[in-house]
Amino acid sequence: MIVTNTETVPGMHMVKHFGLVQGSTIRAKNIGRDFMAGMKNLVGGELKGYTELLQESRDEALRRLIEQAQELGANAVVNLRFSTSSVAAGAAEILCYGTAVQVIQPPPT
Repeated sequence: MIVTNTETVPGMHMVKHFGLVQGSTIRAKNIGRDFMAGMKNLVGGELKGYTELLQESRDEALRRLIEQAQELGANAVVNLRFSTSSVAAGAAEILCYGTAVQVIQPPPT
């Protein structure tokens, strides 16, 4: 599956448009990460526990988007975007969305 944040796939022809696809997950912080984040706030620096949590969430949302695109018969997703929103205290939704398409290699000229 080709996934890109551009409108087209360079070197490929778009031959079919399947429409919007999306994947999402809602994740909550946990006590262990909160405690370590609180300690890190005292001395400064990256909150690695939260960085890992968000990366895992983006990966899960992207996996779900790809599954949805494959079910439609797409072999590519263009215009991929990610969005994050708070849905409850300590919980956030990670959403990715894009356009499912079918692309082919153009014939040689």
